[in-house]
Amino acid sequence: MHLVTTTTPPVLAERLVRRFGDIAAVDGVDLAVQTGEIFGFLGPNGAGKSTTVRMLTTLLRPTDGRAVVAGYDVTTHPGEVRKRIGVALQDAAIDPLMTGSELLDLQAVLYGIERSRARVRAGELLERVGLTAAADRRVGTYSGGMRRRLDLALALMHEPVVLFLDEPTTGLDPMSRLALWEEVRYLNKELGTTVLLTTQYLEEADQLADRIAIIDKGRIVREGVPRELKAQVGAPTLLVSVPDDQRDRAREVLLGFGEIRPTAEGTLGVGLRDGAEAIASVIRGLDQAGVRLHHMELNEPSLDDVFAEATGHRLEGATSRLLEPGAGAPAGKGRRGRGRGGRK
Repeated sequence: MHLVTTTTPPVLAERLVRRFGDIAAVDGVDLAVQTGEIFGFLGPNGAGKSTTVRMLTTLLRPTDGRAVVAGYDVTTHPGEVRKRIGVALQDAAIDPLMTGSELLDLQAVLYGIERSRARVRAGELLERVGLTAAADRRVGTYSGGMRRRLDLALALMHEPVVLFLDEPTTGLDPMSRLALWEEVRYLNKELGTTVLLTTQYLEEADQLADRIAIIDKGRIVREGVPRELKAQVGAPTLLVSVPDDQRDRAREVLLGFGEIRPTAEGTLGVGLRDGAEAIASVIRGLDQAGVRLHHMELNEPSLDDVFAEATGHRLEGATSRLLEPGAGAPAGKGRRGRGRGGRK
């Protein structure tokens, strides 16, 4: 029995909860992923991303709340949901002794796809993910990037209404990551596939997602279009590195130019009310306070700033490069400078 109207979004969660004993891994999540969009689900490890996806894909039963995927309730009609979704999980198990072609054939059998159609479909997918030449090799010989692309092909074999990708690029090298990004864009823009993507990579969410939701400690803390969320942060973030014994003095100076923002350990950050024009005044203020400046960098608002503002901390590793004196922002992303005591 179909439970919802045709206007219901492909993915809908209402007050979704999942407890493990006394721990609420997901604590009242509301989501609505619209037809034909890439929705980014952003957060650190342990925030509840994967647990939410496992409930939406019928692998975990919700403790409370309701979820409807592809028009069916995940609790009362899990079989109908599974027929209509594709899932590529971070910890997907792929038999290393089978070849890519054999696994696609098996997937076709499981979904009841006619043999002649399955053969054509498998060839299309192998070409699409760049694995035609490796189709008859055992998967155990594949690289990590090749395995991820094969997993994506398996998830697409039955032409799903919604594709769930759970941290699809974790552990991949930069080239493999870019290749998978291009494939996701193609699926979405050319084929109209609705995609829910979980990630802990800020750049990945910024590059791919039409909308994002930030989850922290099992709860959604921000949701919206990336550029609009970044615009809400407002002032750019000035990051400085100073000697540990001068951090308190530096903080007092920075407070005169804006609000202190969370940063990576070893740095101080402030949202500059007056933007780049205030940098000279900051340097003079630090100098007058006797603070030795090792490094300074100005960054325009980013998803990391949105995350920090929403949660009070930054994603692990998101700004670790700023601890290196003289390390610069990517081209076009920020400005940098050095005060007294910086490298020459």
